[in-house]
Amino acid sequence: MAHYAAMGSIPPKRHTQHRRPKNAGPHGGVGTGTGELYYEELMGEEGFSSDSSLLYHRHIPSTVAGVREWAVGDLSTTANHPLMARHLKPHDLFETDAIVRSTDAVTGRRLLMGNGDVRLSYAVCGTDSPWYRNAIGDECIYVERGKARVETVFGSFEVGEGDYVIIPRAVTHRWLPKRSRKDPLRLICIEANSHIAPPKRYLSKYGQFLEHAPYCERDLRQPLGPLLAEDIGEDPAQVTNVYIKHRGSGPNASGGIVGTVHTVPFHPLDVVGWDGCLYPYVFNVSDYEPITGRIHQPPPAHQVFEGWNFVICNFVPRKVDYHPLAIPVPYYHS
Repeated sequence: MAHYAAMGSIPPKRHTQHRRPKNAGPHGGVGTGTGELYYEELMGEEGFSSDSSLLYHRHIPSTVAGVREWAVGDLSTTANHPLMARHLKPHDLFETDAIVRSTDAVTGRRLLMGNGDVRLSYAVCGTDSPWYRNAIGDECIYVERGKARVETVFGSFEVGEGDYVIIPRAVTHRWLPKRSRKDPLRLICIEANSHIAPPKRYLSKYGQFLEHAPYCERDLRQPLGPLLAEDIGEDPAQVTNVYIKHRGSGPNASGGIVGTVHTVPFHPLDVVGWDGCLYPYVFNVSDYEPITGRIHQPPPAHQVFEGWNFVICNFVPRKVDYHPLAIPVPYYHS
């Protein structure tokens, strides 16, 4: 992320003791006190050499009570050979209300295309997803239609049409769609094998958005948090399944990807506070200010995010080329 944030209860200095109030129960209370220690977790994406955040948990975050396999579905790909143009029709993948009602944003994704760097999937969702984290890379989920609540260990978001939801690698979260037969939640899911971040050319060497960038820090929505289990009316001690997508091989691997379900003896929402530069955030396409010119602006002018060997672009309403001799659209590219 481009800037530092802090939420909830954290100690004044990192890697120092942070204790719950002495009179608090086993699942309650925040702040510095003389009770039991909170458990500090360092979450980062490149070891100790890139952005990270520190999270303070009520429970030991590595505790696992059970494990089992999760069949992530068919993620294999077919070569585009002989080479030909493709017209993707993702709406045809979810044709009936019964399919939509039983589909969630994690297990119900249908792979459209992919390679070794990125996978593009589509989902129409009518039910809540399980708790989930992607251990392979960041995810960028675009809300095509509908509304949802996204709950993460960093806090929650209310999302709707036009929102990009950026979920860093290994962030535990779930999707809760606002149920609607007329306007179900429709998601375009971009799963990277790397980071997903604003283009480097939009940022200073210290990470601040530059003046020529088509959006800035003010346009990014941070999580509403911290979010604890009892805040949403759930038992902090309930046993929970967390679905994990990770790399693997063997007879059950699909496209080099496998899944595991970890059963944890507590609710995932146990983070009382966090700080750092790595966290989920939301950006809405309507806050993108398109770069225009008298003559044709190439596709990089429409870029909003980038990953390793791929970019994400917004082709939004804008003043089209206004030179008196400008070539009319469309433009052809090779």
